[in-house]
Amino acid sequence: MIKQDIVKIIPLGGLGEIGCNMTIFEYQDKILIVDVGFKMPEESMPGIDYVIPNSSYLKGKEKNVVGIVFTHGHYDHIGAVPYIISKIWRRDLPIYASPLTKGIIIKRQLEFSKLPKLNIDEVRNGSIVKLKPFTIEFFSQNHNIPDNLGLIINTPLGNIVHTSDFKFDPAPVNDLPTDFKKLESIGNRKVLLLMSDSTGAEEEGHSLSEKDIFQNLEKIFQQANGRIIAATFSSLINRIQQMVTLAEKYKRKVIVEGRSMKTNIEISRQLGYFKIKKGTLIGKKNMRDFPDSKIIVLCTGAQGESSAALMRIVNREDKTIRLQKGDSMVLSSSVIPGNERSVQNLKDNILRQGAKVFHYKMMDIHAGGHAQKEELEKMIRIMKPKFFIPIHGQYSMLFSHAQIARETGILEKNIVVAENGQIVDLDPQRIFVEAKTVISNHIMVDGLGVGDVGEVVLRDRKMLAEDGMFVIVAVIDRKTGQVKGSPDIISRGFVYLRESKILLGETRKRVVGIINRTTGSEGAANMTYVKDEIRNKIGEFLFLKTQRRPMVLPVIIEV
Repeated sequence: MIKQDIVKIIPLGGLGEIGCNMTIFEYQDKILIVDVGFKMPEESMPGIDYVIPNSSYLKGKEKNVVGIVFTHGHYDHIGAVPYIISKIWRRDLPIYASPLTKGIIIKRQLEFSKLPKLNIDEVRNGSIVKLKPFTIEFFSQNHNIPDNLGLIINTPLGNIVHTSDFKFDPAPVNDLPTDFKKLESIGNRKVLLLMSDSTGAEEEGHSLSEKDIFQNLEKIFQQANGRIIAATFSSLINRIQQMVTLAEKYKRKVIVEGRSMKTNIEISRQLGYFKIKKGTLIGKKNMRDFPDSKIIVLCTGAQGESSAALMRIVNREDKTIRLQKGDSMVLSSSVIPGNERSVQNLKDNILRQGAKVFHYKMMDIHAGGHAQKEELEKMIRIMKPKFFIPIHGQYSMLFSHAQIARETGILEKNIVVAENGQIVDLDPQRIFVEAKTVISNHIMVDGLGVGDVGEVVLRDRKMLAEDGMFVIVAVIDRKTGQVKGSPDIISRGFVYLRESKILLGETRKRVVGIINRTTGSEGAANMTYVKDEIRNKIGEFLFLKTQRRPMVLPVIIEV
């Protein structure tokens, strides 16, 4: 039987969401994987550390994986490696990443002592890797982290261009400007399919240049008479470099707080992507040796993360660094959707302690690493693809990007707005989505547990968080089936027992009645049925009285 001559493209994460980027390219059973990322949990996921793609599609196909390539070192593209790669790992599995991306992946892998050591081959702008039947050529793309690479995936059916996250920056930091001649040469090689970053597809115009950000940050350095405390993402190496460059220009000493930021700075320094003069960096214990006007603290936590360095400072949990009047707080990151409330509370708490707050809505002190409408249109016109798939973004972003593609002249039938788990079939004549899908529900990581927290557990956590818990402990005489004494009640997060005596009294009477009715006089009742009756009837009664639905947990003890 002749295998069908098509390329299958299967997104396992990153389409219809921000993060979890992982895409499979499959041709005649041979599989290429691009990126293995995670995303942060939503507010509806209490207790979850992060979310990773579901890789069950690869089960039984491990030997078919010809290799894994990474576009760049942001965790939404590499963060799930420790959880997924062990499932498909073999000693001869080819893995390719740029030097900085490789360094971050290996450093993170070391945090998981029981996992295998990864052998990652380095690639750079212009590198070509052959992973039959695919040949991958890497090309530089501006982003907000160095060593970001787009991909030209040559298949037996034609060229697929994967842009990675990108923007067109005429004056980047730590990087060269976009090489438009290189992009045009790629476009002249007949691009069958363009897969392009959609994160900024709903934003008009052109993204900000890092040069503009630098100039605005410098205004803060010029005006600040006290300490500057700047928070940003630990992976925003370019922004951290700008802060250090300005600190050295204005004779400030730099203190770095946050394990991930320290790690990324050290990796970047070793690879030559981060420059800092000897003596600029000091420990926070030496902060008092210098006047406030000569200090800048760089830290993580601009999103209001509870465990980040900035939150420890704002909550006065850091024994050395305390906010004070005269401090200038710089939040150099945009707000990730879902974090609005946390960031607002963070700003309020900073202001209450007398510090000034500068954030991206006040002045341009943060530029996203993603192309906006004007740049996205330009990328499509340069590449001149026959087919188009928008990637990396919420569905509305993908939809907006598809509209941009239509406006550049790509035919409606040649554009696919896909979502996670869908199978996109591509050949030189057409592109379409199969009716069947693959499993793509996300896996939740909670502490050491991977995938053991599902929808039922999350539902229980939400119920506990919203309406609390109501435990009923009843002792039953095994012979008679009757309740002995009065049932004990434990309430957590529902009502305060001392102030709810009437409600508790009525509840106890109802519990006794339910048990006596369901056990009968012989005492030979099904205790599962008894517990279900208590749970249902008492739940209805409590809702009637309070309009709240606590989690009712009956405990029956037979004596």
